Amino acid sequence: MTDRKVVVRIERSDPARWEEFHVEYRPNANVISVLMQIQRNPVTADGKKTSPPVWDAACLEEVCGSCTMNINGKVRQACSALIDQLTQPITLQPMKKFPLVRDLAVDREKMFNALKRIHGWIPVDGTYDLGPGPRQAQEDQEINYVLSTCMTCGCCLEVCPQVGPTTAFIGAAAISQARLFNNHPTGKMNADERLRALMGPGGVTDCGKAANCAQACPKGIPLTSSIAEMARATTRQALKDWFFRDERKGGAGPAG
Repeated sequence: MTDRKVVVRIERSDPARWEEFHVEYRPNANVISVLMQIQRNPVTADGKKTSPPVWDAACLEEVCGSCTMNINGKVRQACSALIDQLTQPITLQPMKKFPLVRDLAVDREKMFNALKRIHGWIPVDGTYDLGPGPRQAQEDQEINYVLSTCMTCGCCLEVCPQVGPTTAFIGAAAISQARLFNNHPTGKMNADERLRALMGPGGVTDCGKAANCAQACPKGIPLTSSIAEMARATTRQALKDWFFRDERKGGAGPAG
């Protein structure tokens, strides 16, 4: 046992307010464990009984992204934020680019809708044996592995100046996932659909090139490279669609 305390300030909602808590220090604790201590005994630093703070968490291994929040002004996962490495008072706030559910919990539905928009899946019928899939180059495997580590946490959207309540920008995560599935040997079959989805309103051309996303990504995904690659690919797709526009409409197409 120790008399050392951890000072935590939490931005609460319903009603909007700040509350400070003093909890027992435990070595190697993370922000989630501190929140659990407060949840078990929700009494503020001035002795006032309050409601337990609300937050999201699942894997506790920085894989699901659900515990993402602003910690001391930096967006990151609460499960991997260690108390011993944070300056006190530790300030906890919800992400600001997502609808607030309550306290530190937000609704990340916009990110999942973005994955639907870019067809973030491989549409293969698994009801029968298709045999071995196409071979994939080692270089592509290495690229795809890094891209596949995206956990839809929302860090890239939180720091993006193009994302806001009045903008439609789809965000770096979905653009990078389009690159991942278009680089998959089977996913290539639907590459045109994904590229056309990125060519619409809020697509890749809305990126302001701030590059905040790559710095904020906890997995080190090269998001700016993905955006640049998809920008080139959508340009090629636009030219392809223009060249074959008559053929797509049922016409004879351009003369050879």
